[in-house]
Amino acid sequence: MNVNNILVGSDQPERLVEYDMKLFGKPGFSDDGYTGWQLRDGFISVGAHNEVHGSSKEPGRIVLNIESDDVGDFARFVAAGAQVVREPYNFDESPNFSIARPEDPDGNHFQLTTPYDPSMIGGDNAA
Repeated sequence: MNVNNILVGSDQPERLVEYDMKLFGKPGFSDDGYTGWQLRDGFISVGAHNEVHGSSKEPGRIVLNIESDDVGDFARFVAAGAQVVREPYNFDESPNFSIARPEDPDGNHFQLTTPYDPSMIGGDNAA
């Protein structure tokens, strides 16, 4: 299996498209009310959804991680209009792994993370 696309539904998709264009540039596609950007192996798409109204009621229910070689990209999210949920931080156990959490105009939370090796996390699934 492979996760190849995350669709972010909105009752104001044009607002999210404008925001995402500030982050990701020109969309890779825009068709039938859906707009998307390829980020390495997968896509993030935005489109209208008739069951979505207003801001996210549970913004942490699903958190999309966006990996970046530079967690300093967090400043771009803020400049694009993201609300700051959590400033960049590190873990004592993994000082080279950083996470920051911005919120998009619909109240959805994202995590901007530096690349990590699963073996850094430890546990039974470590490589």
